[in-house]
Parts: sequence; C-alpha cells; structure tokens
Amino acid sequence: MYDCTIIGGGPAGMNAALVLGRAKRKVLLIDSGKPRNRVAHASHGYLTRDGIQPAEFRRIAMEEVLRYPSVEHQAEEAVTIKKVEGGFEVQLRSGKTLTSRKLILATGLKEVLPDIDGLSDFYGNSLFNCPFCDGWEHRDQPLILVSDHSHVLHITKLLYNWSKELYVCTNGKSILDEDQKKQLEARGIAVIETSIERFTGQNGQIEQVHFADGSSISCQGGLITSELQPTIHFHQELGYEVTESGGIVTNEMGKTTIDGVFAAGDSAYVMPSQLIFAAASGSKAAAGVLAELVEEDWRSTEH
Repeated sequence: MYDCTIIGGGPAGMNAALVLGRAKRKVLLIDSGKPRNRVAHASHGYLTRDGIQPAEFRRIAMEEVLRYPSVEHQAEEAVTIKKVEGGFEVQLRSGKTLTSRKLILATGLKEVLPDIDGLSDFYGNSLFNCPFCDGWEHRDQPLILVSDHSHVLHITKLLYNWSKELYVCTNGKSILDEDQKKQLEARGIAVIETSIERFTGQNGQIEQVHFADGSSISCQGGLITSELQPTIHFHQELGYEVTESGGIVTNEMGKTTIDGVFAAGDSAYVMPSQLIFAAASGSKAAAGVLAELVEEDWRSTEH
C-alpha cells in the first residue's frame, strides 16, 4: 500500500510528490501526460524558470521528483476510485489496481474555447488566456480581447496595463451596459459586439480578425477567455463537495470534505491559474497529508 497516491503530474502534483518524497513517504504519481499548457510556447512567472517551455519544465520536475527512491511514477490514467478499509483503491485504465492510505487529486482543468475558425492556429502563440503569463510579450501592441463573460470589464482593465491599444469583442453578445461602454470608449477602447468569423495570420502570429458582417481589424495578439472544466470527476464516487463550477472544495491545506482526500492546483480552483500558485498548493496539500500520516502512525505505536 502506498502512503499517498497523487493523480495528476502538473506543478501541483509534482510539488506534492517532491515534498512527500523528501519525507520518506511511499508515493505513486499517476499522470497521463496531457497537461493543459502543452499548447503554450513558454511558461512565465515562475522564479528561475521564467520563459521555460512547458515540456522542459515537466522534464526537469520529473527528474527531480524521481531522485527520491520512495517516489514512483506511472504514465497511466486513473479511471475509478473507491473507499476501502484503511484507504482507497484506485483502478487504472490498464486494469491494474492499487491501494493507498491518502489521495491528492491534482488532475487540473481543461479549457473549452470559443468555436472560431483559425483559433487553434494561434492559441498558445499570439492568442493567450492569462495577461500575467503572456502580457509582457505583447506589451504596447494592438490587442483584441475576446470574451462573453460577465467580468469582461475587469479583464479589460488588467489587459490595459500592458497595452492601451485594445479592441474588446463580445463575439455577438451584449454583455456590457452603457456605463461600461462609456468607460471603455473614454479610454479609446473599441467595443465590437459582432460575432467573429475567423482569425488569420501566419506562423502562429495572428494578423487579422474577421467578423460576420464582413468587417475586419488588425492586431498582433489577443486574450481569449475560456470555460474551465474539471479534467476528471471523482466526486460521485468519493462524495467530496464541489462548487457550482466543478472545483473541489478544500480547506487552507487542501483537505477536501472527505477524510484522506486532498486536492491541489487547478482541481481546487487555485487562482490565478499559474504554475507558481499550483506548485504552492501542491506543497501545502502534501504537508496536510504528512500531518495526517504521522499522527496516524504515532497513534498506532501507542501501548
């Protein structure tokens, strides 16, 4: 039996494995190798790794984690989990089953992007979803914000920090009230409510945004808001509480509402959705797991 099984090998899962490995705990890291940021050309905002390619970040992290002999890695996918005596039973896609005293769910989120022709050609290169991650690379350039979310004004204010030449496109939706439109227009920010037909450009660099009415604008980059959904659902099997949007409810140490189950990173909707926040939450969840393990072990040695 493992002390802890970590499902998900992103920065949250990796950092949790690192902390528990250094605590001499028997850990299994299960990861299918399909991170959400794999389309990104680089990751930013993580000290000593600013600008690193996501694949290289994962390579270095895995190498560091597996230096600890009590940590194992399986390139697998967990399909079912059930509570058993003394812990949990995890079944993998291959049919293999394993048992573990504790669980850390760090499976992350998946993005549901708008259905716009050409989006996939530029997303991760010149179209992005986080101004903190990619705003610097597109500073002072003409940018488009594509969003039909109710918090579009807040996102615009953030993006305005990096560039004052902005177009706000609600992609056919009327979500801005007159006062909000006046605020944007007063700062020279154009509001376009016409639906987007397609993006065009070359070599990953967006150049034109074409609208359904035949008009178009030129830009050099843009921010797209997406809907975030959990990658894997285990709450029906395990019974932990989730939010309306599917995020796992945890306390400050990552513990869910079910004993022995912790969550970290994007799975627990740790926001902003950045490497450094995810890694920190993985470290805290691991500390929470270790606290429970040592307490249980201490009680088991009492006479």
